[in-house]
Amino acid sequence: MNFFSYHMYEFAHLAVAPARAMSDATRLMFHNPLNPLTHTVMGRNLAAAAELFERLTRRYGKPIFDLDSTWIDGKEVAVVEEIVWRKPFCNLVRFVRDLPATAPRQPRLLIVAPISGHYATLLRGTVEAFLPYCEVYITDWTDARMVPVTFGGFDLDDYIDYLIEMARLLSADGEPLHTLGVCQPSVPLIAAVAVMERDGDPAAPASMTLMGGPIDTRRSPTAVNQLAERRGPGWFRRNCIVQVPFPYPGVGREVYPGFLQLSGFMAMNYDKHVNAHVEMFNHLVDGDGDSAEKHREFYDEYMAVMDLDAAYYLQTIETVFVKHALPKGEMRHRDTLVDLADIRRAGLMTVEGEKDDISGVGQTQAAHDLCVNIPSDRKQHHLQMGVGHYGVFNGSRFRNEIAPRIREFIAGVDASSRARVDKGGKDKAKAAKKN
Repeated sequence: MNFFSYHMYEFAHLAVAPARAMSDATRLMFHNPLNPLTHTVMGRNLAAAAELFERLTRRYGKPIFDLDSTWIDGKEVAVVEEIVWRKPFCNLVRFVRDLPATAPRQPRLLIVAPISGHYATLLRGTVEAFLPYCEVYITDWTDARMVPVTFGGFDLDDYIDYLIEMARLLSADGEPLHTLGVCQPSVPLIAAVAVMERDGDPAAPASMTLMGGPIDTRRSPTAVNQLAERRGPGWFRRNCIVQVPFPYPGVGREVYPGFLQLSGFMAMNYDKHVNAHVEMFNHLVDGDGDSAEKHREFYDEYMAVMDLDAAYYLQTIETVFVKHALPKGEMRHRDTLVDLADIRRAGLMTVEGEKDDISGVGQTQAAHDLCVNIPSDRKQHHLQMGVGHYGVFNGSRFRNEIAPRIREFIAGVDASSRARVDKGGKDKAKAAKKN
């Protein structure tokens, strides 16, 4: 694939624009209460068909988190988003809660969102679950087609560098930092912690929670894992890498386009998506507004996709899915070996879903076998029954069963980390006094 193929995708989108505009006008006409046909079976069917056509051919923009408030100790607290760190390929977003200066200190949590085609807002439910209990930050990755080529590329090494810089920023005041990686970030996150602990970096995170991540894809390999290993990075370069066309700011940049990733996601569960849209059609015809709105909310998020820099995408396929470099002890960061045995202080929690068809059961848990020098009392694993990949970090079982366990784990590690810091400070004071 090349520069021309992306142009064809853009042309196809523009080609249906007149039909999309007509269908939207039809929907509005048959939603108008003054139209006598609005309340007829024919009118409801036409309105439903027009809405589905418009939604299926629409270009979905980047969603917003829309988390304006949270509840803490029974009181509603305002929340404001603030960008505290900027790089060409990522913004670090803090969710600032309107708390009084006398409010008790809560753990500081960095949520590392995946770069897998969807925006960080896919983790809206994850953020919402931790807002009442933690000072939350999240990585808001940038759509690669919006980054000019003059800013250079972005690969797995850059990803690890970004995480290290963020950890140093968030630990600058001496407070323990806790990290949570959802799916793909599990690999660069655990690698970043290993690099920081190897170098004796005082900003190394106090804990890392890895959720549905491909630490060792040789365990319970899924169809996604097998496809990547069988075809290899060469096939993906020839068939999936394109150049961003004009007029995007990233014109000429090689990317793995979001529309291809979305097509792959939907093909994995084709029947499910078809049935969901048929059900929405029926809900609209029957006047079931609540069910139709739930469908809209899910697909507004699901259909919004971003492009990935080709260097990062291809390096991840080769390192994680083909060579299995991390579990084999062969992964490198800037030509230096990444050894998970270097991790001694950080707590480790892993979370998996019983029905996960992206990261199979055991792939994330493998981190426990690789981090041989983390004390057993700072390790924890949770297998959530009855959930797939998405349910590991969102939905009712995440909110009611998974999130409370993670919060309990973080609170325990946070308390021990602060005690260690306090003890170290007292020991230094005693030594200085003695001298």
